[in-house]
Amino acid sequence: MAFADQYRRPADLPSRLPLFPLRGAILLPGSTLPLNIFEPRYLEMIDDVMSGSRMLGMVQPVGAEADESPLGKSVELRRIGGAGRVTSYQELDDGRIGIALTGISRFEIVGEAETGKSYRAATVSYDKFAGDFTRGLGEEQIDRPRLVETLRTYLEEHNLKTDWSLIERAPSEFLVNALCVMSPYGPEEKQALLEAADLKARAEILIALAQMESATRGGSGGTLQ
Repeated sequence: MAFADQYRRPADLPSRLPLFPLRGAILLPGSTLPLNIFEPRYLEMIDDVMSGSRMLGMVQPVGAEADESPLGKSVELRRIGGAGRVTSYQELDDGRIGIALTGISRFEIVGEAETGKSYRAATVSYDKFAGDFTRGLGEEQIDRPRLVETLRTYLEEHNLKTDWSLIERAPSEFLVNALCVMSPYGPEEKQALLEAADLKARAEILIALAQMESATRGGSGGTLQ
């Protein structure tokens, strides 16, 4: 069975997820998030994940004063996160583990779940995000030329290069979600991208963020005017 065919509806995902709280990190459907795991609590979590559903949830802690990945279980977490499956796993020589998560759906935390372990877990619901299970939903509403030109302007202003043949071939949903996950914006901006009502709204937020940064840097903003 193909990877995407395993997850067609909310009931196909576990209602309880191990959580990886990490400031500035989000996961969206179809996107890939690479992670280096080295803390004992998360090494334990990955061991459990790999022997089970291979699913975990990425979620941001609340508040600018929170550590990047807070210790303990008392720090408040955002209610909305992203569920992903471990699709790549590598044990490294220094004891770290390198993984890649592929996003499947966003979720809402319903309540904290006791694990008896050093890591956190939650009971979650995917019902608000049923559209995440329909690949390509809303792609036709995206102003793709504007999105691509915005990306071009952003890369030029930051002296970055990319493989444009890959960009041109990428589905709009993948392009938008991947750019959101890889973007260098702060926790609040990342959360806004994650919680956008639909793909069109997410693309518009992404374009607006690029516009604001371009204006701050003194750029022309390209087609964002």
